[in-house]
Parts: sequence; C-alpha cells; structure tokens
Amino acid sequence: MCQQLSDYVVGSYTECVNKRRYISWTLGEIPAPIDHIQCSRHSVKMAKTQVYCGMFVHSTKKDYMRILQNHAIGVKEGKIVFVEEMIKFQLKANEKEHEVIKLNNNEFLMPGMIDTHIHAPQYPNAGKGLDQGLLEWLNKYTFPTEAKFKELEFAKNTYRKIVRRTLENGTTTASYYGTIHIDACLALCDIIEENGQRALVGKVNMNANSPDYYIEESVDVSVSETKKFVDEVLQKKYPRVLPIITPRFAISCSQQLMDALGLLAIEKDLPVQTHISETEDECEMVGKLYPECEDYLDVYDKAGLIRNKTVLGHGIYLSDKERKKIKQKGASISHCPNSNLSIRSGIFNARQCLSEGIKVGLGTDVSGGYSPSMMDAMRTAIHVSNMLTIKDRTHKPITHREVFMMATYGGSQALAIDHLVGNFEVGKEFDALLVSLDCPGSQVDIFDDDTPEDLVQKFIFLGDNRNIQKVFVNGEDVLQRKVPDVCPKA
Repeated sequence: MCQQLSDYVVGSYTECVNKRRYISWTLGEIPAPIDHIQCSRHSVKMAKTQVYCGMFVHSTKKDYMRILQNHAIGVKEGKIVFVEEMIKFQLKANEKEHEVIKLNNNEFLMPGMIDTHIHAPQYPNAGKGLDQGLLEWLNKYTFPTEAKFKELEFAKNTYRKIVRRTLENGTTTASYYGTIHIDACLALCDIIEENGQRALVGKVNMNANSPDYYIEESVDVSVSETKKFVDEVLQKKYPRVLPIITPRFAISCSQQLMDALGLLAIEKDLPVQTHISETEDECEMVGKLYPECEDYLDVYDKAGLIRNKTVLGHGIYLSDKERKKIKQKGASISHCPNSNLSIRSGIFNARQCLSEGIKVGLGTDVSGGYSPSMMDAMRTAIHVSNMLTIKDRTHKPITHREVFMMATYGGSQALAIDHLVGNFEVGKEFDALLVSLDCPGSQVDIFDDDTPEDLVQKFIFLGDNRNIQKVFVNGEDVLQRKVPDVCPKA
C-alpha cells in the first residue's frame, strides 16, 4: 500500500499577472482565452495531442499524494501518452502535433474523483429524513422512495439530476445502486452514457425481509431480471458503463438468491457490490438469519460473492478475521463517512484498514449521506479519523493525503478499474479535473507563502464545485455536452 508522504518539487508561487483562468495556444501564435476556442463534443478525436502544462496532483502505488510542478501531460484520443517535465517537452514541442494548454499558478489538474458507493434512486431524499437509524430509516424513507421508480418518467427525471450533480462535483466515475426495476436501471445507464460519466450500475436484488410493495417475487424472478439487465447493458456496448451484481445486503436476500448471484458474477466475470457491517443491529440480525455462517462476511463468501472485484459498503464492525479474509480475497471497502455519522451507524477505522493493506475507496452513500459531493466525503473522512484519535491518542489519524488517494486512485483500486483510470500514468484514460482556486466566486483565498501542497489542502477543505472548472472523462470536458435539461420549463 501507499506510504504516507507527499513528493513534490518545491517551487516559488508568485501572484498570477494574467487572471484569465485557462489559456490555450498553438505554439507561435498569440495566446487566447480558452472560452474563445471552438470545442466540439468529440474534440478528443482531433489529430493533435493536447498537452496540459502546469501543476498536477495524483496518487501512485508508493505515494498517497504526489505533486508534479512544471510538468506536461500529453493526451491523445482520450489517453495519456506522456507525462514529463516541461523542460523535456519543450525540446520536442511541435505546433503541428501539439495543442498546448497552460494552467495558471493557482490551478492544477487532479484525477477525477471516484464514488464507490452511491444510491441513485435515493437522491430525492438527500438532506432529509435523517432522524432514524439504518433499519428504521430504510422502512420509513428509503423503500417508499425506491418503489416509485416503477414509474419510468419519475426515474428518468431523478437520474438526470443525480448524474449531472455528481459530475458537477467532480465525480467522473460512480458505482451506482439502482432499484429492482429493470427499465429504470436501463434508463440510468442511458443517462450516464448521455452525460459522459464512467459508471458501474447495479439492478438491486432483494427477495426477503422487505416490504410487500417493494420486493422481488422469487429467486427465479430476481435472477432472470438480473440476467436480462446484464445482457442488455453488455449488448449496448457502452464505452464506459458496465453492470455490477448488486445484492442489497444479506438481510434482504435469501441464501439461494445470493448463491445464484455469485455464480452469475463468476460466469460473466462481473464486479459485485453490497453492504456489510454497517450497524450493530444489522450485524446481530444477520447472525440470527444465518447461524450456520461464521460471521457476516462468511454469508457472502459462501455464495462466491467475495472476489477481487467486490466492493463492500461501510464495514464498520468487521472483525480482525473478516478484514484478513477481505485482504486475502482482494476485495475492497467503500468508506462512507457522511452516512455513517448522519444515520449514526458507527465510526470506521480507515487507518487500520489501510495499514493492513486493504483497498479502501470513498463513497457518498446518498442518501444516508446527505451530500453527493466527494469533497464532502474527503473532509468527513478526516473528521471521523480525528474522532478516533480524540478517543485514543495512540491512533494515527488520516490526513488530506490519504483521503485524496481514497477519492481517486484508491477508488479505482476498489472498483478494480485502476488499469484504466485513477491517476496520471501513461496509457490510462484521461479522467481529470481542472481545479482553479482563484476562479470567480471561489471561497478560497491564496497567500504568497502558500506551498503547492497548501493549495491542494485548501481545495479539499475549502473548495466546492465552483472551483472545478472542467471535468474530463476520457479526455472530453463532459460538462460541455448538450444534454436534456434536468429541470425542463413548464
């Protein structure tokens, strides 16, 4: 796993004379603001290599956070083709081959953020209904809302809003839970593709201990609908949307259903997402429902659901034995700090899991978590870790470096897509955010003695979506796509 350090080249920060936030030019021509340059939806396919010059921040296998100053990243057809020092790039710069895009001193590029656990149909409840614990909250708020998604137009309207909102907040990849309704889940896939986001989408499975108005009729129905969903998504050949097997959690799925889903995941080599050890009441109930299993994790493991493509939401009350097996199996944990606090589930020890070599990503867990922003997830993860240190002074809290990694590279590891995205390695797709700290409306103030790492910290703690000027997925600024209005006029 990563070491705790920030490796960057120290350089001076001076007041930026030219306050234009983003400048693009062809070598030898007069610089022009990017706003004056014509960009098409498919500009990523242009012949020239786009070269971004300035400061970049990413994580690697060795470093939680690595800051590269005075560097150049070359992007062609959506992929990173080189990352090198500016001095080296300038020796080969060619106006016929390169379109150079220069960042100012208060801007940087970072990998797109990856939300490893989010319930798209719960978005209407975001910011309300947080007065109950998990099991009560599901029955009072969540299940009634999710049941509405049998109405396709309601589903489409909601999904357009949540996909757009997450993109505006810098989420380039999301692992979405849908509902039990196949048509609504397929619509979610279409809307994600329409907006240019990268995603895993799961049709939820639940055939037990659920309300009569929101439950699948049988194991056969649940499995056949899931197979149909998976086949339709794969047949559409979306470039960046894939299905994910999604048993809601052990309480709402029979062993027979989980066994069938485990076989399906293995047969089609699909990722798996579910919940585990979110609350003490839940853990106690799982123990009563599955007395033949050693522990909560064993319920899933016996069904073949714990693999190197499995992401487990929460994991607050996992035992030492369970964590060891998660590491051995190559599975991962999605840390959802906002939700864990908002519905009072418990405190997850991220430092412990990271030190044990477990892959850990961050999740917003909308709507148990009230914010769809991964920046909120980063901040809250730090607060939660600080709370553990207040209780136990020997506990070493995680910092901005660890949460940055978990929101980007760690998320790609958790979802088993780190061969595609997650950092700025050559050959990976260019999923990135252009962050500006001095853009109009910014709530971040910059001072002369701020170091490069200070700027990144300030963005994590003080920034918001206004500072995210561009959101690149596979090299395309997807916020510029023309998509249906999420709030159409009457």
